[in-house]
Amino acid sequence: MENRNVLQYLVLVLKGIAMGAADVVPGVSGGTIAFISGIYEELISSINRVVPALTGTLPKKGPVAFWEDVNGNFLLSVLSGIAISVISLSKLISWLLSEHAVLLWSFFFGLVVASIFYVAREIRGRNISVWLMGALGAALAYAIISLPVGEQSGGLPYLFFSGALAICAMILPGISGAFILVLLGSYKTVLDSVHERNFQILLATGLGAVFGLLSFARLLKWMFTRFRDATLALLTGFILGSLPKIWPWKEVLETRVFGDKVVPVSEANVAPWNYDGNPHLGWAVLLVVVGFSLIFALEGLASRKNQSA
Repeated sequence: MENRNVLQYLVLVLKGIAMGAADVVPGVSGGTIAFISGIYEELISSINRVVPALTGTLPKKGPVAFWEDVNGNFLLSVLSGIAISVISLSKLISWLLSEHAVLLWSFFFGLVVASIFYVAREIRGRNISVWLMGALGAALAYAIISLPVGEQSGGLPYLFFSGALAICAMILPGISGAFILVLLGSYKTVLDSVHERNFQILLATGLGAVFGLLSFARLLKWMFTRFRDATLALLTGFILGSLPKIWPWKEVLETRVFGDKVVPVSEANVAPWNYDGNPHLGWAVLLVVVGFSLIFALEGLASRKNQSA
């Protein structure tokens, strides 16, 4: 458990807020933000320690030792930030998606493109297996975002399954958990259950999310420990393969109404100059550059901080 001061925990809360903001946007993963903000491996490792600590540390050594074992201050800071973001920024993000979608997607597109370089730079080896894993990740991500949207489904076992898959996607860089719910046909059911306070549906989906999070974090931790370069290549491929989903300029071919939201279920990417109703091309390009530059600016600040420490 890393020792941090109050300011460092506030920074973790801000990183959680950024993750939550990304998770609200269908198509952008909070896992991508976690990776480019430098907390991804610690997050996976901390989540992975929850079950062993619950079954071993808590009954044998008590709650204080349990909290230290699971890196509780870190998890609380990040999860608090995510909760704050989802509660406070969801309406703003939804409004931006509705009124200024191209500008919002442009910023995230630049952010995600830069994250590809950032993650790929962490790969130490460049052998054939690494390249194959990168290609596999890109192919899988592209196949997922190309799937047709599922029909509405509300059975509790299916919702448990949907929650497990969605949370796995949410912590994977490149793929949005909300988008997985749309693909599985569970998005409207979950959305309606929030508005209607249907705790049975929320409990089934939530338990699935907890199961998926704890089991998938264990797999990711094992992969990072045993096959770090191959895992980084796979994640790089996931981010690369998801880029068509967040291309800013799209022609909507088909939409569906999910609750009070109109969600595009079929889109075609178009060139910026062929996009109808886009009077802000210059601003969009500027936001791509800003999003791209932000990653390396943050990395530069982190490097200077490490050198001065």
